[in-house]
Amino acid sequence: MTYRAAKGRDRGGLARFYMAWHTHTGNVQATFDIVVAMTTIPSESPPAQPARHNGTQQPSEARPWKKPGIRQMLNKVPEVTLYFWIIKILCTTVGETAADYLNVNLNFGLTNTTYVVSAILAIVLVFQFRLRLYIPPVYWLAVVLISVVGTLITDNMVDNFGIALTTSTIGFAIALALTFAAWYASEKTLSIHTIVTRRREAFYWLTVLFTFALGTAAGDLLAEKVNLGYWKSAVVFGAAIGLVFLAHRVVRLNAILAFWLAYILTRPFGASLGDYLSQPRADGGLGLGTTITSVMFLLAIAGVVAFLSITKKDRIEGPVAQPAPA
Repeated sequence: MTYRAAKGRDRGGLARFYMAWHTHTGNVQATFDIVVAMTTIPSESPPAQPARHNGTQQPSEARPWKKPGIRQMLNKVPEVTLYFWIIKILCTTVGETAADYLNVNLNFGLTNTTYVVSAILAIVLVFQFRLRLYIPPVYWLAVVLISVVGTLITDNMVDNFGIALTTSTIGFAIALALTFAAWYASEKTLSIHTIVTRRREAFYWLTVLFTFALGTAAGDLLAEKVNLGYWKSAVVFGAAIGLVFLAHRVVRLNAILAFWLAYILTRPFGASLGDYLSQPRADGGLGLGTTITSVMFLLAIAGVVAFLSITKKDRIEGPVAQPAPA
């Protein structure tokens, strides 16, 4: 018998002795809980290691998922890798082309398309919220659908309600800023490495929705109102993403700020790319059409998501330390 096993047996005997001793007091359960907590030696779990952080998360001794009333979950979003950005851009492109396909090609109309896709998104988000960890097909299906809904919200404001793109862009920017402010005031972090509670996940998806709506309005404003054209708009937003990356790498721009800036900019980049591929040549596109473009990008998304589901290369393992409240 090893020293660890013998020590465990001795401590197990101590626990039984304390439980028997205190039976007459009526506090057996409380005493037993205290003694077991003091004497139990984990047999399989390794000792806790200090959390590693790369700027997108901050070390802290606070563990909110251990607090009473908070259900423990693993992180509900993927790790930020090259795969993340590839799928994100593919999703934003599909959001643009699929909305046009349903609205125009299938003659659903803008209002009916909005109702149908919003209902499907609500169902998928119910499944997403019920999960306790990141599942690639469910998560990325939600992203695809929310990209379509974000596009439709902007299109409804402009086409059905006559709100100018400049106004909608400013309005969505303010809404996004207020969402960030409320999220930070409540949780003291905006890091996607800490989506381990229902409330944080709700803030996360609301933020994602506003980023898609803002990106659609800003992309359309630059491409149509400023008359820059689709491919030139894609180049401008792609260069802006590159500048954010360089700012993070060279001048150490805060990783959380850099992530959300890039996340917002990928929406108009993908939308401009989708319009360039799908719109007629007379309008400055390549003329592939919304059907071919949507199917092509959806197949690409499905392939990458299947790869990640098998390899688990983008899964954040285990709970992540949370910033302590200020």
